[in-house]
Amino acid sequence: QVQLVEAGGGFVQAGGSLRPSCAASGRTFSSYAMGWFRQAPGKEREFVAAISWSGCNTYYADSVKDRFTISRDNAKNTVYLQMNDLTPEDTAEYYCAAGIGLGVNAFGTWGQGTQVTVSS
Repeated sequence: QVQLVEAGGGFVQAGGSLRPSCAASGRTFSSYAMGWFRQAPGKEREFVAAISWSGCNTYYADSVKDRFTISRDNAKNTVYLQMNDLTPEDTAEYYCAAGIGLGVNAFGTWGQGTQVTVSS
């Protein structure tokens, strides 16, 4: 089991960038697939991106493809989400998650979230 703590959200103008991170405790981080999800006010939580345990495979929601990049550093027990060309539609609470696979339903351990706000 891992515990996850997100950081690096914030307030940015449209077109700007942010790079939230998610630090994991525990020695088994490298055995987990990792994902980022987000939830905007009044909306359901949605998948954003996922990365395999090795980092060799990544997947993205169509809405963020070519703008966001997920990466991980297993030596630092950390996963990152580089977000470029942000729009107000990206405003949400962003959560990282650990899972046993890359399917959306495979993620069972969640962080507390970090807020991203994009102004127009």
